[in-house]
Amino acid sequence: MKTINAGMLRKMFLTGAKNLELKKNWINELNVFPVPDGDTGTNMTMTIMSAATDVNELVNGSMEEICKAISSGSLRGARGNSGVILSQLLRGFTKGARDHEELDAIIITSAMQRAVETAYKAVMKPKEGTILTVAKAMAVKAQEIVEEAEEEGDLAPFFEAIVKEGQEMLAKTPDMLPVLKEAGVVDSGGQGLMTVIEGAVDAFNGKELDLTFESPAKKEEKAPEEHKEISTDHIKYGYCTEFIVNLEKPFPETEEKKMKQFLTSIGDSLVLVADEDMVKVHVHTNHPGLAFEKGLEYGSLTRMKVDNMREEHKERLFSESEKAAAARENAKNQPRKPVGFISVTIGDGMSEIFRGLGVDYLIEGGQTMNPSTDDMMKAIDQVHAETVFILPNNKNVILAANQAQALVEDCKVIVVPTKTVPQGITAMLAYNPEASAEDNLAQMQEDISLVKTGEVTFSVRDTKIDGKEIHKDDIMGIGDDGILAVGKDVKTVTLDMLKTMIDEDSELVSIYNGADFSDEDTEDLVNQITEAFPDVDVEANRGGQPIYYVVLSVE
Repeated sequence: MKTINAGMLRKMFLTGAKNLELKKNWINELNVFPVPDGDTGTNMTMTIMSAATDVNELVNGSMEEICKAISSGSLRGARGNSGVILSQLLRGFTKGARDHEELDAIIITSAMQRAVETAYKAVMKPKEGTILTVAKAMAVKAQEIVEEAEEEGDLAPFFEAIVKEGQEMLAKTPDMLPVLKEAGVVDSGGQGLMTVIEGAVDAFNGKELDLTFESPAKKEEKAPEEHKEISTDHIKYGYCTEFIVNLEKPFPETEEKKMKQFLTSIGDSLVLVADEDMVKVHVHTNHPGLAFEKGLEYGSLTRMKVDNMREEHKERLFSESEKAAAARENAKNQPRKPVGFISVTIGDGMSEIFRGLGVDYLIEGGQTMNPSTDDMMKAIDQVHAETVFILPNNKNVILAANQAQALVEDCKVIVVPTKTVPQGITAMLAYNPEASAEDNLAQMQEDISLVKTGEVTFSVRDTKIDGKEIHKDDIMGIGDDGILAVGKDVKTVTLDMLKTMIDEDSELVSIYNGADFSDEDTEDLVNQITEAFPDVDVEANRGGQPIYYVVLSVE
């Protein structure tokens, strides 16, 4: 076979996507830092699956249609740095392929080179030893093959040579990035890319995978607006049943206990209140009649009421979606406000802080779930402002924000390169409504450069990094440039980490306690920090973030 048509490209793309989905957890484990939110595999999978669901529906699609679905789907669904780079590789490749009915080795090579050029342009400071290096090596190998070939050749050995080159370059990534070598892993993004490519070549060679693609999030999001069937599977008991028993015989505690046991056996959410004359019952059940019959054993019934909760759930969703649609339509007809703010946040306490600072739209994400480019674009649309500032608050979210900035055309979007939540808080504090957008960006960047951030979490595996031996379940203190402290106790590790962060210019330590670190422990930690570092002020805030016991900043 010397060429591939649109049908084969579709099959190769879907198989590559499925191969990545099947191996995403293994790729997650290749992350250098042994933190519980290592998510390269997840980010790349969600990026490519955003396109795969659309491509899957194009059973008889043309080359142009397939390429458009791959490009637009992955761009909008891109999450995390690895996902954004993957989306740019796909975007570049499809630009080079979309105008051809069939692709031969020469066209594929040209498309691969365009993919690499596009991806490198998307990264401000490209680093070798990453997914970019692996992609470039395969593109160079493809060019060598077509230059040496005397005539148009079979694609099977062409693809085999490219995959082999990619695997060899991936194996060399630890020699290019010392941090990979120390951790004993190859680059996780590069491995993700190879997983896609290997799956695609397997499809070309006839290997079959179960290409079942579901996108529940998309279906659930559209269902209320389009009045499609709404799932009520999460509602275990469908009828909210209420009644009062007018007692006609004694109802001692033993009988009350029996009635409660029976009603609990046929439902949940039971509320039973009894006095000398009557018993009031509320229960969710699939058998209201059985509940009524039980009540009749003790007397006559009154105020009987049964509501179908599944129907109420649907009606509520319809009503909410209609209200939301009306609100969106009304907002579109209103003049844009001058300035709006979007912030990525990681906990209810953090969210409350950002709201208090004037942020208009909060995107739940950050460490444990990187928001997509599409999430950013929807937020920009909701804010409805002439100028929109985005605070990514995570170095793995900045590229997605930049991609959204490039795709939005109807307003000015400014991405403030905040890498941590404390930096985002500092950026909001620096905003001056009297200054221009450009001056505000400059001031924000200057202020966030003075913020040191520390995060305390636990290790998910044994490893060695930054010269430190780390074992599974150890507590780690992670700073802006790496792991600063390792130990067995959150407070001890936090204090050890602060010893490396606080210097003679430090004035303030701000602490944000996570969901798994109590207020009492936080108060004790503040006292220990105050005692250990008497020259700095210490303030504590509820963060509520998952996974990270403590997030702190030093300014």
